[in-house]
Amino acid sequence: MDPRILDRLRCPICGEPLAETTAGTARALRCPRGHSFDMARQGYVNLLAGRAPHSGDSAEMVAARADFLVAGHYDPVSDALAAAATQAVRHLHNGSSLDAYPLVVDAGAGTGRYLGAVLAALPDAVGLALDVSKPALRRAARAHPRAAAALADTWQRLPLADGSTAVLLNVFAPRNGAEFHRVLDPAGTLLVVTPAADHLTELVDALDLLRVDPDKADRVAASLGGHFTPVGGTVHRAELALTRPEVATLVGMGPSAWHTNPTALAGRLAALPEPVRVRVAVRLDAYRRR
Repeated sequence: MDPRILDRLRCPICGEPLAETTAGTARALRCPRGHSFDMARQGYVNLLAGRAPHSGDSAEMVAARADFLVAGHYDPVSDALAAAATQAVRHLHNGSSLDAYPLVVDAGAGTGRYLGAVLAALPDAVGLALDVSKPALRRAARAHPRAAAALADTWQRLPLADGSTAVLLNVFAPRNGAEFHRVLDPAGTLLVVTPAADHLTELVDALDLLRVDPDKADRVAASLGGHFTPVGGTVHRAELALTRPEVATLVGMGPSAWHTNPTALAGRLAALPEPVRVRVAVRLDAYRRR
């Protein structure tokens, strides 16, 4: 593992620093108290303290997300994040004690697509993808040459040192305000992406998908309000022209995949005219520590 990333990691059990060890072909991270965490052959390290309460996105959902993102359909989201992260690092250099290698952490990283885009825009930064889904981490471990990946539950204590993170990404993922505050540098920035009220509206109506909570923006702000102050927010929209198979992939990669009857979905998809016009609408909010 890149030592610039390893230096920021901490044992999720006792909080001590971690060092890489090798025994034959087996690699692990170990702390001075003897807690050991295996590094998988696929490139990620298991930094769970005990069992995760859930296994995260399935292999099928992760594959669907990878196919859809690689096709570039959500590149406007990636571009917005990269621009916001670049601005955040400029602010960091004015008030941070971090060294020349700012750490970007993606909490709930999925395939690591967004982390890779941010690192491509920040040539001096290193990155860490955190997720509870093993299929996702297998892909996130290869998202960028300057990125590492770790199995971690974002609802638990994050395996990171206090104030170690320059930019923390949270894209369509759960938010742990207390832990985000702890690991973020005092001059760092939290970037949160959530769906806007009109996100994928055409598909929600035509395919009977889950609707975005109209109060979601207020709920997100409230969940972070005790730890963070908002410093900026923008809405980004794009119009997509998709084939029916691409629509099926889009449905399969999101939360509606858990709640949709495949037979009913196939029937509704067959009735859609091609290309299927879909609006992508997301909020990107920036926060700094209180």
